[in-house]
Amino acid sequence: MKLDSVDAFEELSMFRVIPFLCCVLLWGCSEKPAGSSVEKTQASPVQATAKLALNWYPEVEHGGFIAANTLDLFKAENIEVEIIPGGPGAPQAIIAELAAERIEFAVSDADNVVKARSAGLPIVALMAPLQNSPRCIMVHEASGITSLEQLTNVELAISDSRPFALWMKKKLPLTNVKMVPFNGLVGEFLLKPDFAQQGYVFSEPFVAKEKGGDPRVLLVSDIGFNPYASVLITTEKVIQEQPELVRSVVTASVKGWQEYLAAPVATNAAIHEMNKDMSIAALEFGAKEMAALCKPAEGIAFCGMEKDRWDVLVKQIEEIEDIPAGSVKSDECFTTRFLQP
Repeated sequence: MKLDSVDAFEELSMFRVIPFLCCVLLWGCSEKPAGSSVEKTQASPVQATAKLALNWYPEVEHGGFIAANTLDLFKAENIEVEIIPGGPGAPQAIIAELAAERIEFAVSDADNVVKARSAGLPIVALMAPLQNSPRCIMVHEASGITSLEQLTNVELAISDSRPFALWMKKKLPLTNVKMVPFNGLVGEFLLKPDFAQQGYVFSEPFVAKEKGGDPRVLLVSDIGFNPYASVLITTEKVIQEQPELVRSVVTASVKGWQEYLAAPVATNAAIHEMNKDMSIAALEFGAKEMAALCKPAEGIAFCGMEKDRWDVLVKQIEEIEDIPAGSVKSDECFTTRFLQP
């Protein structure tokens, strides 16, 4: 689950590119990984290389992209992809890295795409593995709070400048709710009975329960804010100049997500090697919980996207006054041309 830092899209001069953890996945074994339903593909001659930056430390929400590397699905498309783990500040830094042409691809969320385009950056979404947002607010079961509308009399750890938080402020009473910075940990939640915090449905709740807490999950999508998540993004320039590279990365990534959801064991082991803070148990729980969020609506391709969803998101971000009205055209935020029917 990523820790949201203060958004820097409103003023491009505020972008600061942070050092990424330099980890390249180089599994060359031709044997079938344990827990995988496919054989690792015999390596083909590499015809292109690319960098794909994650928006947080490697976790389940990146599973399909890591599976594509672990199972040599990128190599099957004759490409070598370097996966670059993120960290604090990465949600903004990856946008700056794309704009500066230092990387070709990244993982982000749909609301960040909208804000980037409003700031004049030609970012484009290519596929959306998580059709429904995993964003949640975690409260104590003992609090008796069963919906976000009932969120009162608590201290709430949240990144309060992010669009989902601004949406909550606009749509909920939040009576006697004191917002404090979110630090990505669950320690205060475990110590304070009148405490709530943001999270991802398949991450913080598991950690809190594992440590003896009594978490109850309230999805932000229940109040209408539901952007696509774990979106693969690139730039207009990469699409125009390297369309076959884009097609190959998308094809392998879709296959990676299909494989991860079907048989996550091998990829979970790879994620754990990249991020020791994620236990195998937590990854197993996360992969299982995430599966329902990846299921597309009837008539929509796996990892597909709809203009109507982008229309709604743009209007919502305009409504909370996080971007100027009319600054973003929804149909320029994404393309599905590289997804196979």
